[in-house]
Amino acid sequence: MVTIVDQDLVALQEMREAVRKAKQAQLQYMSYSQEQVDRIVKAVAEAAYAQSYRLAALAVQETGMGVVEHKTMKNEVGSKAVYESIKNEKTVGVIHEDRANRMLEIAVPFGVIAAIIPTTNPTSTAFFKTLISLKTRNVIVVSPHPYAVNCTIEALKVCEQAALEAGAPEGLIGWLSHASMEATQALMKDKDVNLILATGGGGLVKAAYSSGKPAYGVGPGNVPVYIEKTAKLAQAVAKIVDSKTFDYGTICATEQAIVVDEEIASIVIRELKQNGAYFLNQEEKKRMEKVISTSPGKVNPEIVGKSPAKIAALAGITIDESVRLFVAEETEIGKHVPFSLEKLSPIFALYQARNTTHAKEICGRLLDLGGRGHSLSIHTENDEVAREFSLDLPVSRILVNTLSTMGAVGGTTSFDPSFTLGCGSFGGNITSDNLSARHLINIKRMAYGIKEVTIPRGGAKEAQVRYSPEANQVAEDVLRKVGSNSQYDVADVAQIVEQILKQINKG
Repeated sequence: MVTIVDQDLVALQEMREAVRKAKQAQLQYMSYSQEQVDRIVKAVAEAAYAQSYRLAALAVQETGMGVVEHKTMKNEVGSKAVYESIKNEKTVGVIHEDRANRMLEIAVPFGVIAAIIPTTNPTSTAFFKTLISLKTRNVIVVSPHPYAVNCTIEALKVCEQAALEAGAPEGLIGWLSHASMEATQALMKDKDVNLILATGGGGLVKAAYSSGKPAYGVGPGNVPVYIEKTAKLAQAVAKIVDSKTFDYGTICATEQAIVVDEEIASIVIRELKQNGAYFLNQEEKKRMEKVISTSPGKVNPEIVGKSPAKIAALAGITIDESVRLFVAEETEIGKHVPFSLEKLSPIFALYQARNTTHAKEICGRLLDLGGRGHSLSIHTENDEVAREFSLDLPVSRILVNTLSTMGAVGGTTSFDPSFTLGCGSFGGNITSDNLSARHLINIKRMAYGIKEVTIPRGGAKEAQVRYSPEANQVAEDVLRKVGSNSQYDVADVAQIVEQILKQINKG
């Protein structure tokens, strides 16, 4: 007899059980002190860091995306760098006291967090979201991407074991092992889930925002990089190529199109070629366009995170091992222009700008196509140009003279180390920050009264009318001499004057 198993029902049951255990664990975790929490977080970070290479290899093997050494670096940022950035934050009990203004701030966790993990950065994002959740006394239930289930769960198991050995309650870290969109959507809507951390495609992020729960989601990052005429060109191009080829372009902050001042374009093209760029001729460009996008506005998932050799094979182009990325000169921007899209692969569009104003226009159009609110990269020695672009363009991160991939996630800049990069209202997100632990706590505030106020009596105007004109006149004269600092109004003084006048009249 053959037993037919409904995988969606199994996935839903697994999800409900994970949330149930998480809720119980969170109630227990609420009683933990800052010292206990910090001990657990440190243990998890150290265990994750130690397994960075092994889990990077698992991720590449399972997803077929990226470079093991590069994913190792991402795992190290997602574990050690994230830990270093949050280890000293107060997240339990009273986190701030303003004695002068007599106010306390008290941290309270959200509760159960549903975390959606992408296929492009599965293990590093799992580390990151687990650490910031545990640091804030939240618990986490993870929904891995269907193409990265095994490596994501293995990363979570490393975190779970370290947490338990450090004294954490069971159920603090949960996951869905059965890939099911129905179960993921049910997780986001579950009555016991208190917050959603969604990193993934636009449809998934929209579903998170539509769940009726508080949610942090992130938008796409069609990142332009502008090479301005004053830039140190050899250094700029080397950094751009290193950034673009990092993990074969799977970070959302990866540069997607080069915009260069036309007067230095020939030098930039030469430098690109010296750094391993393969410039496509017109026929090769047409072939590559069909590989990049199979329908307007949609990027072919077969190229995401793939090597130049694999992409060349898809396009029927012959290259040698020296090729690190593809470049095609472009003049148009739109959903019907594949090279202008967010490609998440070692493929570049190159636009020439007449001047800074024209460059800013091109960058703005690229961002409007699919990267509003995310990031912009610029290479220049002119600080005024950098500031102008920062002030005028709709992005949350401006990376100057650094690798956009590593700079945006805090690897080469002072930004908070993070694998969830908010796009603000430009991109339909609630925050423009690099998400961190401070975003996962509610803050209660207790304040003592420190200012006295005088509440006008009801009917004061009518009361003033009852007093004689003489009393009102005297009151106005007295208050005029006293000045505006008096705690009394005309009605108060007129009442006193009226009583005095009555006594005089009786006499």
